[in-house]
Amino acid sequence: MERQSAALEAMNDAVLAIAAEASLEPVLRKLVNAARELVDARYAALGVPDGEGAFAQFITAGMSDELIAAMGPLPRTHGLLGAMLVSPAPYRTDDIRRDPRFRGWWPSAHPQMRSFLGVPIVSRNGIAGAFYLTEKVGAADFSDDDQQVIEMLAVHAAIAIEKTRLYERARELSVVEERNRLARELHDSVTQRLFGLTLAAEAAATVVDRSPGEAKDALVRVQEHAREAMDELRSLIFELRPASVEGEGLAAALRKHVAVLQRVHGRDVEFHIDADVEGRGEGDGEVLRIAQEALQNALRHANAHRVDITLSAANGSLHLAVADDGAGFEPAAPGVRARRLGLTSMEERAQALGGTLAIESAPGAGTTVRLEAPR
Repeated sequence: MERQSAALEAMNDAVLAIAAEASLEPVLRKLVNAARELVDARYAALGVPDGEGAFAQFITAGMSDELIAAMGPLPRTHGLLGAMLVSPAPYRTDDIRRDPRFRGWWPSAHPQMRSFLGVPIVSRNGIAGAFYLTEKVGAADFSDDDQQVIEMLAVHAAIAIEKTRLYERARELSVVEERNRLARELHDSVTQRLFGLTLAAEAAATVVDRSPGEAKDALVRVQEHAREAMDELRSLIFELRPASVEGEGLAAALRKHVAVLQRVHGRDVEFHIDADVEGRGEGDGEVLRIAQEALQNALRHANAHRVDITLSAANGSLHLAVADDGAGFEPAAPGVRARRLGLTSMEERAQALGGTLAIESAPGAGTTVRLEAPR
């Protein structure tokens, strides 16, 4: 009963870790430590292959930092390590050295091991990794019960690996979407500025001999168009390389972004921040992107004269509001999503944060974007 209780507790911790963590390594580390403790193994490892004959991740438990350093780089997927990545069937032996697939201990600092339990981690797309447990404490071999417990953990490890890969693919799609958006902005805004610059320069060249006064006015317009084009480019470059949320925190990064937008667009952008938001929180990068998208819609598309941004925190939640006095639109109108891809992007980012996004707008009445997310 005690063993079953410990196993259930470990499973519960694994499920909570999978739900809470956006990165894979902390989850796998909890799983491999739980595996070692549950079956009384001296050593445990969890390997995730990279598809090219090596491990993308190989997390160990029971080894000191000094021993890990002495063993050098991650192992290759050879011998029994690789065998557990070929077949979904678990494998047990009381002496790993007698197995024909055993290739010796390498490097020389590797500890000597006898009993072995290997359990593949099988996901929907095949074998995603494996648990490796060695040196059963107090017995010559791992038992059927030991194998059953690790097989249960392997199911949760498969979920964690699959979840992280889906999250990484979603991030890659977000990067592609962001590049496409910036490409559209370059075409729509900077190209128009440069076209106006070209026309003004041609006008100046046409009248320079006939009317020096008109030529001077045209050159002034050339300067204005050039300055506006430079400001637009600075704004887009800032979006490509925004202030570091990780290094400076959400509040500081958003302040810098607002300052750039005020210089570029010459609009009234007011930023109100709660002192509780200072510092760093997980998911702040996604919050910044949502704020940037809402600000872009207000200043470039809704032609707003004033924008108010409020950032606050209460009861473990972060609250962001971006309100403008622009043209507004009907959020529920047919086809609005096809024309305003940024709305879908903001909602998907909010969902990834475990939060909610509300968009309040009406034609001629401005728009307010509200985000609430755990922090």
